[in-house]
Amino acid sequence: MKYCHHCAAPLALRIPEGDEKERFCCPGCDTIFYSNPKNVVGTLPVYQDQVLLCKRAIQPRVGKWTLPAGFMENGESSLDGALRETQEEAGAEVAVSDNSLYTLFNLPAINQVYMFFRAELLSLDFDPGVESLEVALFREAEIPWQEIAFPVVRSTLEHFFADLREQHFPVRMFDVHHGEDRSITTHLISRS
Repeated sequence: MKYCHHCAAPLALRIPEGDEKERFCCPGCDTIFYSNPKNVVGTLPVYQDQVLLCKRAIQPRVGKWTLPAGFMENGESSLDGALRETQEEAGAEVAVSDNSLYTLFNLPAINQVYMFFRAELLSLDFDPGVESLEVALFREAEIPWQEIAFPVVRSTLEHFFADLREQHFPVRMFDVHHGEDRSITTHLISRS
């Protein structure tokens, strides 16, 4: 970011008075520009004992399998965004209950928060959208575990199949940390 969106003055990177983090600040109109985490929202679409996965057609992780999810848009709720992403990426219509929030992952190293909602497929009429190469239903034993795109998706799937056996689906929140050696650790910090 180089110029103010309000007055076009060159921006300066500094710590504003009363703050503790560096921000882009405009010396011309005193606007402070905040950079905040991005929310990624999606669903865990279920049909009986199967889940719907999408094979990615875009970077990152082209050709890997994931749950339908993407960045939340301004003006929508997290659930509305998850339903929109499910329609866009999988062409799937789903229903959610009032206890649909399932997993939440904090990824401070990449400034993202992931939220997945459990959802029930309303029909088996689904098709890949422009961001998916294919869409398919998988039972636990059929999931291409070595081809899952993201650790948060793998964790969500592992917990879902364990919870399915118990017929109990608690909400879980995790912190995900990235090591200097590119390792990833996931810590459960809350469970309902």
